[in-house]
Amino acid sequence: MDARAILVQLRDGQTPSADALRWFAQGLANGAVSDAQVGAFAMAVVQRGLSEAGRVALTLAMRDSGHVLAWKSGGRPIVDKHSTGGIGDCTSLLLAPALAACGAGVPMISGRGLGHTGGTLDKLESIPSFRTGLSEVALRAQLDQIGCAIVSASGEIAPADRRLYAVRDVTGTVESIDLITASILSKKLAAGLPALVLDVKVGSGAFMKTLGDARALARALVDTANGAGCKTSALITDMSQPLADAAGNALEVMVVMETLTGSNVNTRLWDATCALGGEALRLAGLAPDAANGAGQIREALEDGSAAEVFGQMVAAQGGPLDFVDRWADRLPASTVIRAITADAAGYVTAIDGHALGLAVVAMGGGRQREGDRINPAVGLSALAPIGTDLARGELICVVHAATEAAADRAEAAVRSAYRLGEKPPKIVPKLILERVA
Repeated sequence: MDARAILVQLRDGQTPSADALRWFAQGLANGAVSDAQVGAFAMAVVQRGLSEAGRVALTLAMRDSGHVLAWKSGGRPIVDKHSTGGIGDCTSLLLAPALAACGAGVPMISGRGLGHTGGTLDKLESIPSFRTGLSEVALRAQLDQIGCAIVSASGEIAPADRRLYAVRDVTGTVESIDLITASILSKKLAAGLPALVLDVKVGSGAFMKTLGDARALARALVDTANGAGCKTSALITDMSQPLADAAGNALEVMVVMETLTGSNVNTRLWDATCALGGEALRLAGLAPDAANGAGQIREALEDGSAAEVFGQMVAAQGGPLDFVDRWADRLPASTVIRAITADAAGYVTAIDGHALGLAVVAMGGGRQREGDRINPAVGLSALAPIGTDLARGELICVVHAATEAAADRAEAAVRSAYRLGEKPPKIVPKLILERVA
């Protein structure tokens, strides 16, 4: 095989054979293809696309580039969730412990920030000493003892995706149904999942901007996963505004902890967690239907059992033993905190979520180049949702920055991202738009 020949095929709109894609995936894993060739591959797929068969072949090739886990029958039913990414989307941190509290086993292999969106691992690593890298032995032991773990993919799990994922983040090749499908499912299928629920985001803060594109991605993901033997369904959810009222790693963990402990429940985050959890419990055979499953998740959040599991997970993965009780003292804080208020009265009619995400990245809350260090404390909080009636001088959001200059840039980005009007919006977007199975 020859990487150049594969790239020429893609450039010319042809889908390489399954054998060729398998060879390229192995080259991603073992270094046989160069960084330039990886970037060219990603750009060619974005520009020219793959056939449906090519998408499946690439997914399986990336899955098989490393070790594939297998789970013994008779233990906790294994299930996982994945989101395609958005602003303020910290659902995983609520859902994993809630599912575990309901009897599921959740080996959640997650990713880092990609493009303008935050990453689950980056959020968790804002917790002091939290370790996202676990061995397979440690992962299995934690699932037996606690029921959930949120971890990075080991070097043995889908190593082809690890390299391609990093290149996509810095080469403008994130928004591709083919690459998104292969990236998500190669890791999930390598985790040996028998059941998976997907949260496909649509709107200004998502990679999929239109409902049609979100449907196409959801369909591709569900069909590919089910075809590989993993029972899968998807919810298409709104990302025309941030899911939580914060964007930034430590700030989103704060929202999660407020919701888990009941001190300040974020309604949209709560509703998304219950809906996705209901689907997951149904797929895992722990609920007769999604409505029953959502009720179980709601109870786990309300009675504190999800918070208890979350605390056990944090401690098991190296974080503070008293994190649930002392989270406000344990998370990092920014040195510059600035309130952004409305210059004039008006209703919030639209929010550019993509711009908000880029503002967080620019402050150091994400990566602009591969290998960039993240400042976990920076971001935006108290984000006013669509439909808010603001008087002059009322709060739009709070900027958390490292310097006054960074806060200036973030303030300008926030003011540009928020659209105010004299009349309330005709429609406030629903959170759950469609189900795809």
